[in-house]
Amino acid sequence: MPDKGGRTGLNVVMLSETFGAEELAGKAAAICTKSSNPWNALRHAIESGHESVLEHVTFTFQIEGVSRALLAQLTRHRIASFSVQSQRYVDMGEMPMVIPKSITQDKELLNEFGIAMDAVKTFYRHSVEKGIPKEDARYATPQACATSLVMTMNARELKHFFELRCCNRAQWEIRQLADQMLILCKEKCPLIFGNAGPGCVSSYCHEKKPCDHPRCNEEPFNTF
Repeated sequence: MPDKGGRTGLNVVMLSETFGAEELAGKAAAICTKSSNPWNALRHAIESGHESVLEHVTFTFQIEGVSRALLAQLTRHRIASFSVQSQRYVDMGEMPMVIPKSITQDKELLNEFGIAMDAVKTFYRHSVEKGIPKEDARYATPQACATSLVMTMNARELKHFFELRCCNRAQWEIRQLADQMLILCKEKCPLIFGNAGPGCVSSYCHEKKPCDHPRCNEEPFNTF
């Protein structure tokens, strides 16, 4: 499947994770089965699909350079906490943009896109200069407008997030984000996230129209 990525300043940093995450989840699993070995208990729980014990573990990410279009998709994952850069208080005069590759590959469309975005920026700046509140001027800002946020998810929800958003059928920008987050999670907690990834890798493909191949043989992420 051809990549439909775009030009983005995407940057993801893991700010924090539950201290002793796998040990904590293992102790929770051991309580459930009265096991004397937390690691075996956790491994068995994950292999059996009994992943409620992972809800005790949380991860916090700082995410920069993503579009407002991505933000709309991201906040559909409701078992999470979000703190997003405010267009009500932050001056958006510079207004960096995330540009899809499908547009950057067409010089004519890219030029038209640039003209349209410049017009938006001019309108925004002129509105603020005339005393229009930023919270009103922001109504002209496009979906392409880049933003930053901090997001916290528990490990169980993260695995579900990766199952959906690392899939080839996911929209390219949120797929790039999910791939980078998955790399960070696997580095921190290889037992919890060892089988994490798109459905075709972690369990089975849930798509009615699956792609031609699983992503396990692809590069972990691709940015432009």
